[in-house]
Amino acid sequence: MARAVEQAVERSSAEAVQPSKQGLFGLPGVAKLAACLEDASLNDDDCIKAQHAGDPAAAKRRVLRESSADLARRAAKMGNQYGASYRDYSDPAQVGRDSVEENYRLNHTLQAYDFVCAMEQRFGAMDCTEMSVWEAIELLNEVVDDSDPDTALPQIEHLLQTAEAIRKAYPKEDWFHLTGLIHDLGKVLAHPCFGPQPQWAVVGDTHPVGCAPDPRIVFSQHFAANPDSHDARYNTQFGVYAPSCGLKNVKMSWGHDEYFYRVMEANGCTLPAEAKFIIRYHSFYPLHTHNAYDYLLDDEDRRMIPWLKRFQRFDLYSKSEEAMNVKELKQYYMALIHKYFPNPTLKW
Repeated sequence: MARAVEQAVERSSAEAVQPSKQGLFGLPGVAKLAACLEDASLNDDDCIKAQHAGDPAAAKRRVLRESSADLARRAAKMGNQYGASYRDYSDPAQVGRDSVEENYRLNHTLQAYDFVCAMEQRFGAMDCTEMSVWEAIELLNEVVDDSDPDTALPQIEHLLQTAEAIRKAYPKEDWFHLTGLIHDLGKVLAHPCFGPQPQWAVVGDTHPVGCAPDPRIVFSQHFAANPDSHDARYNTQFGVYAPSCGLKNVKMSWGHDEYFYRVMEANGCTLPAEAKFIIRYHSFYPLHTHNAYDYLLDDEDRRMIPWLKRFQRFDLYSKSEEAMNVKELKQYYMALIHKYFPNPTLKW
């Protein structure tokens, strides 16, 4: 396995000698990590080793695995549309907690600023495949979200549950209904036709990169193994950002939110700005649960956040095991797709 890592590093060095204009692959660790992502024979810990390969001290740094009494707590008393409460990750007895923490350990260790830049460049070309919105919805039935063990139902059931709950509460806002249906479509990144991309680079809560992590982020102790935590450019409160710069100028950890937002923009989606904001930041739980990173928001963000918090009630940790009648509901939502997506086939 060690030789496999060396070979991946050698390939990345040969293929990325010249950095792009933005210098996205200029740092050795980023090129090596990207090579690991291309090599299905390497596991996530090999990627961690490759990321730290340029720093002997960091290479020896043990990735934290222990639980912590200081884990960020969810808003456990905040109900969702089903009357249930959010999961509390600080409870060691929480079902599925170990697999969830492992996903966040990898996320917090590997999602560095330069990695995010690399993923934006890699997937920004929208040259992976072409398919319709409904085809993407059906494709999600083959995707498992390791960060979310709340339900065994297919992904399409969660999308329809979310959309129908919103439709019931906000019957006149059809754009909001469609937002509920499509908000997780970026998770197709975890499907084999996209690589697949590792779970820690697709699902789970998101957070800004390029500045110090907020301690209220779930499993925040694992940021200690992220190289950005030891880089003076990125480990201060503001990092590379200016106060009140606006979220549109902030790089978020790479995942399905940002990816599908970019898909919508690239394909001329006409949903209102509120819908696009929801889709881009619906996994940014530190913000809409704890008001974290408030110092980076601008006036436009503050105008949008009430819609984000409304959506929160219908999204993650709010699933029911009640199956939806997909065939019956498809006609209504296909009409909305045609209304807000001018091109029937999207580039992904």
